[in-house]
Amino acid sequence: MTFTRGRRVRLAVDLRLAGTVTAAGDPAEEPEAVAGALLLGAGAEGVVERVDEPEEPRPDPEAAEYERLLSLLESYGAQMPPASRERLEEQVRGLEPAWNAYRNRRPVVTARVRLDGGLVLDRVRTDVLTAV
Repeated sequence: MTFTRGRRVRLAVDLRLAGTVTAAGDPAEEPEAVAGALLLGAGAEGVVERVDEPEEPRPDPEAAEYERLLSLLESYGAQMPPASRERLEEQVRGLEPAWNAYRNRRPVVTARVRLDGGLVLDRVRTDVLTAV
């Protein structure tokens, strides 16, 4: 699902912020702990303020070669002599692990969400959100 600015979303999972929760104040002062953790329950709703989509990484040479050879096989494989087609299919199979590794390196899309209660989640992964 694509998230866009202004879209209403709901937390799909419980979130827990561990560590020290401090009161906002003068940055020059030493912050005082007010809680040990902050919990947000699944079902909390809010509005997407911003979506951060990093650029897709460029494929490494082996992944690019897989893409090129697969396109060649799909376009002209039926017209190729059997021995050439089999050799091309073997090359494509050999490069498949590099292609899968490239596809698994997809960048993580994050968002800034202002929840209805006033809390703001920044850089929250979009896979923990659902559209309302």
